Amino acid sequence: MVIGNSMNYLVQYGYVVVPLWVLAEQIGVPVPAAPILLAAGAVAATGRLSQILSIVVAAGAALTADLLWYHVGRSHGSRALARLCRLSLEPDSCVRRSQQFLEQHGVRSLLVAKFIPGLNTVAAPLAGTIRISWWRFFLADTLGILIWTTSLELLGFVFSRQLEILTIYVLRAGTHLLVFAVVGVFSAYLVCKRVRRQRFLNELRVARITPDELKQKLDNREPVTIIDLRHSLDFLPEPYFIPGAIRVPLEELEKRQSEIPRDREVVLYCTCPNEASSAMTATKLRQYGINRVRPLLGGFHGWRDLGLPVESPFGFTPSKAQPQKR
Repeated sequence: MVIGNSMNYLVQYGYVVVPLWVLAEQIGVPVPAAPILLAAGAVAATGRLSQILSIVVAAGAALTADLLWYHVGRSHGSRALARLCRLSLEPDSCVRRSQQFLEQHGVRSLLVAKFIPGLNTVAAPLAGTIRISWWRFFLADTLGILIWTTSLELLGFVFSRQLEILTIYVLRAGTHLLVFAVVGVFSAYLVCKRVRRQRFLNELRVARITPDELKQKLDNREPVTIIDLRHSLDFLPEPYFIPGAIRVPLEELEKRQSEIPRDREVVLYCTCPNEASSAMTATKLRQYGINRVRPLLGGFHGWRDLGLPVESPFGFTPSKAQPQKR
């Protein structure tokens, strides 16, 4: 069979290739695992690969990566999420979309997380960040992984004939030509996204305010309104805010924009990569007539890394925050 010849390496080394490929995707390498799982299912249909064993080794690799990310999230909180999301094509919204989904559906979201781009990799560290108990995470994540791997491999098994026909067309079209075309289109897309993102950030860099500048304004009692945009799942692991800040989560901004003064400077901060949520919120606020808006350089972590003072909603107000380890 063509599929057997073209995937000879999978037949010979499937029990090594499949888990390594899945592990690579789950630790953040931008390689999709779905095609290799489909291929494993198709090869299993020929009887040259054990489908049960290939599902087990793939699930084991995914669970290994998720347990690692869970402990990283539990140890390093939203910092780990921000760094992981830098690997995403949309790092600015990666964390917040995942937080909203997990908050809405709870631990059940782990049952479908592997099927959702973006949530796939960040669900595990996010679960650790918000302190979902280890045993609840382990049970839900294991079941979700088994659903994901089994579904894809069964699809490959059932549609093995169609995959074989697709392989024939690929070989006739010229494998190298097709690969170059796919790589070229994907590279152009990445470059375009990068250029647009960099242009956006360059335009906003001038408007940013540094933590030291904001501290000086507070010390001088200058009229400035500080808005904390952090999601509740970011705030709970680090229940502190910059002195005088008003918590207005990004999701509530539209209905609460009337609470923000128009006659003074407004400073926004979050914990997202490159303060991009703050920057985009600044653009949105200008549509509401709030023009003197500046994102805080480095966000909340940038403020804390300098050991600047923070407040607690529970009455504890330390005079100086401890600098955070990166």
